[in-house]
Amino acid sequence: MKNKHGLQTIVFTVFLLLAWRIVLAPMALAQTPFYEGKNLLLVSGTDAGGAGDLRTRAVIPVLKKHIPGHPNIVMQYMPGAGGRKAANHMYKSVRPDGLTVGAMITGMVQGTIFGEQDVLYDLDKFIYLGSHARYAPYAFVTRKAAGFNSRETLSAARGVRIGAPSVGHSLYTMARLFAYMLDMKEPRLVTGYTPREIDFGLERNEIDARVSILDSLLTRNAHWLDKDLVHVHATMDIPKGFKHADRRLAKLPEIEGFARSNQDRRLIQLFRGARDTGQPFVLPPGTPAEHVKILREAMRRAFADPEYSKAYEKLTSEPAMTVTWEEFETQLRELPREAETIDLFKRLSGPAPLPARPSR
Repeated sequence: MKNKHGLQTIVFTVFLLLAWRIVLAPMALAQTPFYEGKNLLLVSGTDAGGAGDLRTRAVIPVLKKHIPGHPNIVMQYMPGAGGRKAANHMYKSVRPDGLTVGAMITGMVQGTIFGEQDVLYDLDKFIYLGSHARYAPYAFVTRKAAGFNSRETLSAARGVRIGAPSVGHSLYTMARLFAYMLDMKEPRLVTGYTPREIDFGLERNEIDARVSILDSLLTRNAHWLDKDLVHVHATMDIPKGFKHADRRLAKLPEIEGFARSNQDRRLIQLFRGARDTGQPFVLPPGTPAEHVKILREAMRRAFADPEYSKAYEKLTSEPAMTVTWEEFETQLRELPREAETIDLFKRLSGPAPLPARPSR
């Protein structure tokens, strides 16, 4: 009987150990973060070494720090079609396993809103982690010697020469928007310049005006302001309400102040909103919810980390302005998408003469 009782005890003990092993094994696995020992691929819609790349590189080490398991983050550059090539790839070709993140640029948003032919993705079906690089205030500048010292002199003149890189470039389209809102008559867009060559063209009297990002004006061309060589007529504040710390620029009229109809305001909202979405980080549709939750929280923590702000401002000379994924999705919903506004935007972006602006 003793032997039988001992055998039963041994069998029961073995059974108990096996049962505990079955119960505890998943718990042990669950304690190992999903991203531990893995590579996270970051597909960038821009070239290596450019401003967009520097902005993204500022967040990478901080993001890695905040992802449980601290995966190795590997960059893959996929420039082309204003960011739409990378967006198409993320939407159509990437496995939704949480191991590939898209670092997109603003062209991804504009491509959908404006109905570009090469868009193969649905903007509203991407999974967003957040966005950065919202900061992009613009100014409309004229050479002082040209004599356009007020809105009235600008609107009275014909054929003001405005420098731009190419038809459809953001500086070209923004220049046409300023000309439209300032009621300029038959402005002449002179294209073929690089952004830096536009500066030289203005100084050599080849052109009369240009659109400039404010920080470029204050760093690259500070002598224009210091020596009173230009008139700065108006700004487009991006994000809305942001005023530059330089007092000479903080008091300038903002472009929305020239709106005189709801159509004007919607047009400006579309321009500003498309830029204000910044450079979003995305996951392809179908990514498991648990991986989405991990990466969204990691991105939120990274954006709030002082280490990120310090690195971003050092690399870009811009203030770090971020958007949470919730804010980004709200911005997308609020972007004007009515056909009338989009058609007007396309006409301003194209080569045809500037459309007539209704009086009211």
